[in-house]
Amino acid sequence: MMIRRVRSLSAALVALLAAAFAITFAGTGVAQADTALVYVHSNAMNKDIPVKVLKAAGGGPAPTLYLLDGLRAPDNDNGWLINTDVVNFFANKHVNVAIPFGGGGSFYTDWLQDDPKLGKVKWETFLTKELPPVMASQFGSDGVNNAIAGLSMSGTSALNLAAHRPDFYKAVASFSGYPTASSPGFAQGIQASVFEMGGNPMNMWGFWPSGSWIKNDPLLNVGALRGKSVYISGGLGSPLSEPTVNPVSGQFDPVRFVQLVPLETAAGISSQTFVPAAQLAGAKVQVHITANGIHWWNYWQDRLHEAWGGTIAPALGTK
Repeated sequence: MMIRRVRSLSAALVALLAAAFAITFAGTGVAQADTALVYVHSNAMNKDIPVKVLKAAGGGPAPTLYLLDGLRAPDNDNGWLINTDVVNFFANKHVNVAIPFGGGGSFYTDWLQDDPKLGKVKWETFLTKELPPVMASQFGSDGVNNAIAGLSMSGTSALNLAAHRPDFYKAVASFSGYPTASSPGFAQGIQASVFEMGGNPMNMWGFWPSGSWIKNDPLLNVGALRGKSVYISGGLGSPLSEPTVNPVSGQFDPVRFVQLVPLETAAGISSQTFVPAAQLAGAKVQVHITANGIHWWNYWQDRLHEAWGGTIAPALGTK
């Protein structure tokens, strides 16, 4: 009986996540501040990675926030720049914000094997070993006070990177991420999302549930976050969030509902499961999990503002 229930739950989650991961992020630009676009060569991936840097206000060494994109991250831009006020928000803050372009479907991890579609994928190496020296030499990053944040796909990635390198990151924020990555249903949803981007998930972490899946499950590695500042947000997918996803509203859009509600429901469930484990492990956790909220940029923008003031800035010793 229990096995049938687990299989039913897994099948349902796979269907919901596979459909919802098909979302395309689009929006309008934001005003410019003191920024720079640099091309950082990755020896690990044998290519140049564009990185938009929002320069720290004020003089002297500065902390660094690494801000990651979602599943459909374009190679020539970043969803945070396209869809949010991130440039203006950080314009007067003493922090360098490094915003890499690309990584769509990669989960910002080091893949086990090269992929015919996505190529040589070694994002963890790039983010933790190749990009930080550039941030120090060109932008005055202090190399000590670092944080990482991401949404949806990269919310999971941010937690993994923080767990893999607790010596490097002091704070981490996951907005609508999936920190129960190897659990039945969630793992299959991740596999489906990689397929959606043309990649082969076997090349990423191999057979599920192999050791690489275990290594990249934030819940199973939560002990590494002891003493770290952690922000977790997610919604439980209430269709009352806004009229376009409310079936009883005259503005109801069934396509938007399928794209934005199931994915957020899964993120809310996964994040809700992760929070008590992180607290028990000794992390300093700020939580924003509510019934409302959909899988979209206006919610992530608000959560980034909240995470900055309550979790990231205090951990980095700035404001």
